[in-house]
Amino acid sequence: MSQITRHQLDGYLDEALTDEEMAAVEKGLRESEALRRLLRVIVTERDRGEHSIGAIWRRQRLTCPSREQLGSYVLQVLESELQDYVEFHLKVIACPYCLANLADLQHLHKEPKTKTQARRKKFFESSAGYLHVARGK
Repeated sequence: MSQITRHQLDGYLDEALTDEEMAAVEKGLRESEALRRLLRVIVTERDRGEHSIGAIWRRQRLTCPSREQLGSYVLQVLESELQDYVEFHLKVIACPYCLANLADLQHLHKEPKTKTQARRKKFFESSAGYLHVARGK
């Protein structure tokens, strides 16, 4: 990352860059007063509510699949076009939010059945107990 762009600074503020890109931006900020000034301008604009459509789009993660869709992706049960899009989003865009969500879902998917059943039982018991107390009021 030789020349750090405004777009990359936006991604840096949104924590939407890869670890390597974040490190490169931080290094650039340490070494360049001009880059630090640009970052201050961006932060000031955000504080005033001045946002580009692209920035809003990225911050709100409008192109990100839902957790339910990511779960269906793990199970390979999405329609082929959506499956392709999610794969593109994960592998090409490399969205850090979705990659973290995917890793969590893959971990849960690989859990032993006994652990999954115990977690479900615990959730049910805590919810049932809460509902029982709430009804008694």
